[in-house]
Amino acid sequence: MGNFSFDWEVSLIKGLQGLFSSPLAVRIFSILSAFGEELACISILGLFYWGFNKKIGKMLGLNLAVANVWNPMIKNVALRLRPYFTHTDIKILKPVDAKADVMDIAAQGYSFPSGHSTNAAVTFGSLALKAPERLWKVLLWIVPLLVGISRFVVGAHYPTDVLGGWLLGIIIIFLVPFLQKKIKNEFVFFGILLLSGLPGFFYCTSNDFYTGYGILLGASASFVFEERFVNFKNTNNIIRALLRTAVGGGLFMLLNTVLKLPFSKEFLNSGTTLAFMVRTLRYGFTIFFVCGIYPLVFKPADRLWRRK
Repeated sequence: MGNFSFDWEVSLIKGLQGLFSSPLAVRIFSILSAFGEELACISILGLFYWGFNKKIGKMLGLNLAVANVWNPMIKNVALRLRPYFTHTDIKILKPVDAKADVMDIAAQGYSFPSGHSTNAAVTFGSLALKAPERLWKVLLWIVPLLVGISRFVVGAHYPTDVLGGWLLGIIIIFLVPFLQKKIKNEFVFFGILLLSGLPGFFYCTSNDFYTGYGILLGASASFVFEERFVNFKNTNNIIRALLRTAVGGGLFMLLNTVLKLPFSKEFLNSGTTLAFMVRTLRYGFTIFFVCGIYPLVFKPADRLWRRK
């Protein structure tokens, strides 16, 4: 696909960027875009998994993990450059990696399909399928719609990238639970999910694939471990749920940072096979720890809470 785009896509992006050029409008669309980012999705996942409903949390976690493997696998086949790479009059108002060069493809990733749109469709679509009331279903489906629109307003994607991201997300939220229901052996089920991502190691050159595969690896191992050796209980107390989520999110960021320390920034951003493997293992261990090991503290913490 490379530099390919439809004329109407470029015209639409330019028109919307001209219409919503004020700092306030840019800020609003940047906030909407953030609902498809890693931090927002992990926070929602954590609130359900660690807090209110472990079953929904695991379902959402697996859907997101698969999305973050399959999406970059498709991106590294399509190799479609982001709009601002080839259309200098399109501004990038919110890059994927704000700390990296906006023209660094390894850091910013390819364009088709939109990862934010996929993540938003998976996160809020998964919750919409479980929502008991129609109003909640409608509201939840509106979120990925707004996230997708924001992605081409900020110049990060073409509209067809967003459509592709929505479609992939919808496929995942129906396919992954279907496979889990049909495949009774959990090791076979997780093995199939992991095998589906293996081809990416032979051709993917962007960081997002190796991050995603590490997340899928860690989620698969931690969910099996938790069910066999931890089996923690959820809580209906919103304060405890928020506390569990805040601590879990903090541990995720802390571990992800600490595990970078033995390596230089140049190595981590080198795009070499070894650097990609380190990224995969770093995310795999971090997810395994926060989803499998960290919940071991819930029982003693709950006993202490009740005493107080």
